[in-house]
Amino acid sequence: MSKRKKRVASPAQSPLASRPTRSILSVIIGLLLLGLGGGLFIRSGTLALPGIRVEPTQPEQIVQLLPFASLVDETQCAGCHVQQVKDWQGSHHQLAMQEANESSVLGDFKDVSFKDDRETTRFFHKDGGFWVNTPNQDGKPADFKVAYAFGIAPLQQYLIELSDGRLQALGLAWNTEKHVWFHLYPGQGVDFKNPLHWSKPQQNANFMCVECHTTGFRRNFDPAANRFASQWHSLGVGCQACHGPASRHLAWTTKQAGGVNAGFAQELSKVDNLTEVETCARCHARRAPLGDGFHNEQRLMNDYLPSALTRELYELDGKIKDEVFEYGAFTQSKMFAKGVRCSNCHNPHSTALKVSGNGVCLQCHNLAGQSGIAGIDAKGLQAKDYESPEHHHHAQGQAGSQCAACHMPGKFYMGNDFRHDHGFSSPDPVRALKLGTPDACLGCHRDRPEPQVVEQFHRWYGEDKLSVPRYDETLWLVRNGKPGATRALFQQLESRDLPAIHRATLLAELPTYPSERALKIAAIDLANSAPQVREAAIKAIAALLPSEQRRNLLVPLLNDPVRAVRISAAYELLGLHDMSLGNYEKSWGKAIGEYETVQLSVQERAEANLNLAMLYQANGRSAAVEPYLRAALQRDPDFLPALVSLVQWLHSNYREEEGRRLLDQGLRQHPQSTLLHHANGLALIRKGDRAGALQALAMAARLEPQNTQYGFVLAVALHDSGNQQAALEQLRSMLQRQPSNRSVRLALVEYLNEAKQYSKGIELLEELRQINPADPILQTVPSGSGSSDLNH
Repeated sequence: MSKRKKRVASPAQSPLASRPTRSILSVIIGLLLLGLGGGLFIRSGTLALPGIRVEPTQPEQIVQLLPFASLVDETQCAGCHVQQVKDWQGSHHQLAMQEANESSVLGDFKDVSFKDDRETTRFFHKDGGFWVNTPNQDGKPADFKVAYAFGIAPLQQYLIELSDGRLQALGLAWNTEKHVWFHLYPGQGVDFKNPLHWSKPQQNANFMCVECHTTGFRRNFDPAANRFASQWHSLGVGCQACHGPASRHLAWTTKQAGGVNAGFAQELSKVDNLTEVETCARCHARRAPLGDGFHNEQRLMNDYLPSALTRELYELDGKIKDEVFEYGAFTQSKMFAKGVRCSNCHNPHSTALKVSGNGVCLQCHNLAGQSGIAGIDAKGLQAKDYESPEHHHHAQGQAGSQCAACHMPGKFYMGNDFRHDHGFSSPDPVRALKLGTPDACLGCHRDRPEPQVVEQFHRWYGEDKLSVPRYDETLWLVRNGKPGATRALFQQLESRDLPAIHRATLLAELPTYPSERALKIAAIDLANSAPQVREAAIKAIAALLPSEQRRNLLVPLLNDPVRAVRISAAYELLGLHDMSLGNYEKSWGKAIGEYETVQLSVQERAEANLNLAMLYQANGRSAAVEPYLRAALQRDPDFLPALVSLVQWLHSNYREEEGRRLLDQGLRQHPQSTLLHHANGLALIRKGDRAGALQALAMAARLEPQNTQYGFVLAVALHDSGNQQAALEQLRSMLQRQPSNRSVRLALVEYLNEAKQYSKGIELLEELRQINPADPILQTVPSGSGSSDLNH
């Protein structure tokens, strides 16, 4: 019998959950494709469309499930798969989520209290259950019953079930190694007003966690009632979570039905490494959902949008930074490129390493120089004794003698959960010091001066004499606006063996360095075999070209076989839907409908409601805009982008006083909100209160100096109010912090021109020439000439 329960899940940080440790606002806004693409160039400087023809991507070969495949009772699996079931029992997968009872709950509930810097929580037994007394969303202490235990080691979390079907994850967890309670956000001042409080939307497990801790999960959110009726087939990660619905497989085993792949959509033991890794990535990746649940037979990006290597989530060299799990790091590695897959190292049923210690690496890296695993490209393997001190230069038994210590450095997340980096990089303290990235040698030998560590490393391994910048060095040049940035960027993107996730990450940097060559590279990658690259190329094209000029390049992608690519193309063509798209008119309608469906499927999130409001505003469905903006605030009253959007909407509809009241109320409730001070400044400009506007905009720039938008608007406002010198100082300060920011640089050149400081403007343009000699704006200014002729 299929077991169904009306449950929900919480976004608390759990061992297997897709859970960000910081504010998820910027991540989800980005991943759910928020924001209309616009032309890159400031007033002048455009790119001609190169003569590139992009053919529609050919549909990928996908083995479809036979009709009506459904989930089955997994106790039937044990009859044939004895060893696999034995391995699975007691594993992190099996015990990922359990009903709270005496056997599952590991924490101390014997009337003990935990006090952090803001709140006190008491753990106790009552009526045969496990209870907590803790401040609720209003800050008032109340009793809540624990419904589920989440994870087993090295920590265990607890889910509270509320009356509206929500499961919320407590911010306190049980350390299963030290046997103590601890706070997941120590020292961050988390109380009932904080977005990280257990009662807030960011800690709702329906959206963020339970899918990866159960089998056959559906969120089942009812937007009209604002409640969940979530269901799962079974608790824990069972057979069908990875292999898919097994009803056709059971029929195949009894000869009642035939079918390829033993009745499954795809038999995991026979698929390539990409398919297997994408199967694991559904949970072991930082990603945003494109629907409610997933389809085992489809590509990852039909159901999810994985993150690229953004500066918020990853270090410059691709090492893990925020909580990103394994997929993003592993797909960068040479091992993945050679055909290595998750199950080569891990038993997928027990989750344990297949061989202990260095043995798992010695399967391939050994004295024979040959891989002991079928299907792996062994070209380049060296016949070498990697366990010898001659290789690792550490005494046996020291941490440095272990492969993982040097090639898989990691970080602690959620307080005590150590995660190894799966990029399998090599230590290089010299490069790490230059780039400001983590390094295994420097991290382990913190008791020694850094120059001493570098000198010893050189003595053992020599110096890196590569003449062409590597990926990490290229990204350092590009993000810091260094001379030679575009040359290194183009060299990387024109390389054929660049990992897809590296290529997607670098494509996102192209709009900062516009040129004909940049446009051509992005256009070529619209036909890349990797959907993540195609999706990134779409965004790059949209940023490089005005909407009319991007049409011919993007319309073929409306028929892409992967949903994430189709909807990205459709969104970037949104402003053209009333123009002739030729044979692609119906394709656009279908793809933009898919985008809308994605947002409708996650209406429990405030971000999705804001996305819908923006969509309806863009395509003329004005009557739906305000209801969805208000729905966003109903889902999360602290979601300030929706508040600002609502204020702007009210203003545009001649309801300024109503908008003013909402903005004032928001400022009273969130006096340190950068976004609200910025919005207040813009509102005061519209009102004609220039002095008040400058004060509000300056406050926003002070609160978040790293945000270019706030500082840039302040500079423009200062300039337009006649304070030319202050505007110049503001732009100079910003450019010093972000030398790659083209918009700031060109605005500063323009203002210097007006101040007749031509030589300083020339210096800035010459710096730009060193960074991006093919920048269109430079074509109007001969090298070394004055900037007074530059028409901005």
